[in-house]
Amino acid sequence: MSVHSSQQLEKAVLDPDLQPIKDIEPITVTSNVAQSPLEYRLYKRRFVGVFGLVVLNVVAAMSWPWFGPISNETSLEFGFSLNRVNWLGNIVACIYLPVAILIPPFVSRYDIRRCCDVGALCLILSSWIRYAGTAKSLSTQSSYALLMFGQLFAAVAQPIYQVLGPKYSETWFNLQGRTTATMIIAISNPIGGAIGQLLSPLVGDTQQSILVLGIISTAATPFVFLIRSAPPTPPTYAASRSPPSLLSFVKRVIGLDRTTGEHYMTLRERFDFGIIWFIFSALVAATNAFALLSAEILEPVGYSSDTSGLMGACLLLTGIVAAIVTAPLFDRVFTRHLALTTKIAIPIVAVVWLSMVWAVKPNNTGGLFAIMTILGVGSVPMLPVALELACDLTRNADASSSLLWFGHVLIVPCVCVSHEFNRGNLFAIMFILVMDALRAGPDAEPPLNMRRALIFNGAFVLAAASFVILLQGRQVRKEMDEIKLQESTQTRRTDEDLEAPP
Repeated sequence: MSVHSSQQLEKAVLDPDLQPIKDIEPITVTSNVAQSPLEYRLYKRRFVGVFGLVVLNVVAAMSWPWFGPISNETSLEFGFSLNRVNWLGNIVACIYLPVAILIPPFVSRYDIRRCCDVGALCLILSSWIRYAGTAKSLSTQSSYALLMFGQLFAAVAQPIYQVLGPKYSETWFNLQGRTTATMIIAISNPIGGAIGQLLSPLVGDTQQSILVLGIISTAATPFVFLIRSAPPTPPTYAASRSPPSLLSFVKRVIGLDRTTGEHYMTLRERFDFGIIWFIFSALVAATNAFALLSAEILEPVGYSSDTSGLMGACLLLTGIVAAIVTAPLFDRVFTRHLALTTKIAIPIVAVVWLSMVWAVKPNNTGGLFAIMTILGVGSVPMLPVALELACDLTRNADASSSLLWFGHVLIVPCVCVSHEFNRGNLFAIMFILVMDALRAGPDAEPPLNMRRALIFNGAFVLAAASFVILLQGRQVRKEMDEIKLQESTQTRRTDEDLEAPP
């Protein structure tokens, strides 16, 4: 073992906080960092960090849709217009965009843990600034200002735990666990949004509802102490390298920086990343748009709001189950087939989205539930696959994740927090603006139907999905890790042979 690796191991042994001897799972993975052999290790506490990220991600996601089910009650109790209540959700999407872009440089300058600390602090501030806005002695304007200010801090916290998922999995997990870790962290965000929508109307009046959200958010913040920035010894070669800055990454993606080296991106890799970015954004946009507008799409053709909600839940739950089942398979069985899986699943999902044009009709409950199941099984597992494939292509986990999540918010709607159609609602982002403009009038048959909006939704997804046939998706990061593994394994065996007694 080299001096460098010996010093790292000695540091790990002497640090009582790390306790590597008791907390390490031995694996036969070694690599080469700075041209010297380095033994790679897995730490059991990586699972503890994932648990902390999941809890924080769930809670951070609850603020975005929290005011949706109680929008009318909030308007009546505080004297706000529905338009202003809508902005309590819209502000989260607006702040998401710049924060998602700022996360990679922040992590590069500080570390994962410090970034999570900022998110936890924002959760606490958002909780009690929001609750301060419910004081009866405040004027309507002052109350609204405090509620909006609290939501602003919540908007900072949400993208932090969402964007950091692939970076954390790369830092702590090896080739047999990265996709699974990314999947667990990624799906915790929509779970949090669903919990927020279900919980907010069940805990009393608006003031009590905001108090409950504050208590939950505050209670979740200590979980940040479960998250560590990096293990004493990295699990893979990729985890041992420092990625280039976000600006440098963007220059490489668009071809302005062609500096050679391990982070150099070929034209093929840049093209593939662009395909993944566009398809990822389009599919998440379609899914979120349907989730937000499900009642407005289904109620005009005779389905109740309860049935609409169950269909949205069916899509999410079946997708979560499918992601839990498939992610370990991608880690251990289909390790080199992320691109192939994408080429098979994405066209199927796109065709099913288009079929909604004909499926949304009266007395077709069974057919619609079947479609929701197919969409869930086909779409949600593609979330970690796309994130991991982008990381493999770019060799930059935090920057690629940041741009993918930035793209999905750029295309998906800001949250429309009213469940009933109201001409005063704000649809601030392109996708919802178009779908709303395509809504039929009150004189149509049936009134206010969204058939044309479904045509747009399906055609948009189908057009985006057609680019998947051009995807090559070479997993360069994985190849680098495997090459370094082979080199370091050979070096270790040679050292063992030399040290063995004759």
